[in-house]
This record gives sequence, C-alpha cells and structure tokens, in this order.
Amino acid sequence: MKNQRVAVVTGGIGGIGQGTSRCLLRSGHRVVATHLPAETEKAKAVQQAFASEDLNLEIMPVDITDVGSCTQLVEEVEAKLGTISVLINNAGITRDSSFKKLTKANWDAVLQTNLASLYNMTHPVFEKMCAQKFGRVVNISSINGQKGAFGQTNYSAAKAGVHGFSMALAQEGAKHGVTVNTVSPGYIQTEMVMAMPEHIRLAAEAQIPVGRVGLPEDIGRAIDFLCDERNGYITGANLPVNGGIYMSF
Repeated sequence: MKNQRVAVVTGGIGGIGQGTSRCLLRSGHRVVATHLPAETEKAKAVQQAFASEDLNLEIMPVDITDVGSCTQLVEEVEAKLGTISVLINNAGITRDSSFKKLTKANWDAVLQTNLASLYNMTHPVFEKMCAQKFGRVVNISSINGQKGAFGQTNYSAAKAGVHGFSMALAQEGAKHGVTVNTVSPGYIQTEMVMAMPEHIRLAAEAQIPVGRVGLPEDIGRAIDFLCDERNGYITGANLPVNGGIYMSF
C-alpha cells in the first residue's frame, strides 16, 4: 500500500481501539494496538480476529500511567517498525460516583490514566514527529468532557483536560507539520457504555437524534480522517462524534 506510516493506538484492544485500528489498517497504516500487560491473552485473541479479516495488527503491552513503560514501548515499536508518525491516545477508564463519595484513589486513577498518560505517551514521539516534518496525534476525549455528567467529576475533568492539551500542543507542532486534534465520542457500543445501568443507557439512547448508539468504526473513521496526510490544515480542533446528542460550536 502507498501509505505505510506507523501508528500506535493505546487501548487498542478495546471497542473504540479496535474500530480505530481497523480503519487505520484499511487505509494503509502499520498499526500497533497496545494493551495492559495482564491482557495478553485477550490481545492475542483480538490479533487473531483481525488476521481472519486479512488485517495484520501488531500488539504490544504498556502501562500508560508509567512513563518508563511508555518510553520502552516507543523504543520497541521503533526498533521493529520504524519511527511513529501517528499516535492515538485512546486508553481510558471510569471510576464513577457522586463527588461526595468519590475517593482520592479513584480521582487519582482516572486523572492518571485519562490525562497524565498523554504526557507519558506523547512526549517520547513528539520531537521525532517534528523532526520528520510529519505527525498526527489524536486524543480521545468524550461528550462528558464537553458537558459534564453526574457522578463523573473525575472523568469529565480529565476528558476536558484532554482537549486543553490538544489545543496547546497543536500550537507547538503546527509549523513542523504535526497536527494535534481531539475526537469526542458520544454513546458508543463499547463494554464501558453497555455496562451502564440499563435504564440510564436506554434513556440516553432515546435522546440521540440519529436514533442509535454509535459503533466503534464511527469513531475510527473520524480518527482516520484526521490522520490523513491531506488533512494538515486541521489542528487544535475537537471533532464531536455523538449522533447529534450534544451540539455546539
């Protein structure tokens, strides 16, 4: 294929991660999907499923909350596949509760995984992207980072911070051909959303103007669009992919 740029997708064996990896592979990227070290067997099963579609997905473990682990991952990817040109910071967790019941441990876990990890993963690749005069960084935020959500002060704060990170870093990368953008999914058919209490999930679905929850590939296509070599004039932007449930400038 014409485009053989190396892409890393954190949380690559989850729902949105798989949808993103699939879209990037089909557009010609070489894709590394990361997973937690404890999820090796699940990652291998995902890799085999991709192989059945004639898609060659690389899998590698990483702890995105640990800067040393992230640096080691980047070194291993570069040694095996070459310089990373595309980074999708997708991995994330929830630890929901009302604020009065929110523990410091659950506050820290969400902020470390969903926000601080952007530094850990992006810092080892950003300078090299600038040096090669091409890079695409896409950070996954959330509709709840835009509007907030009851019981998600930790998650909403982290996901709002994701776009602040994108806007600031976009200004540093712009003159070097490196774009940094955010995608904010709405309700997507993933384990995280399907684990919501059914009455809450169904009530949310009923409010979606397009009449359905999103599919992981709906997010993957948006990410693939932002990663295209021809889209170097879009940077510092937030692309909401939410079926119209939350509309804003």
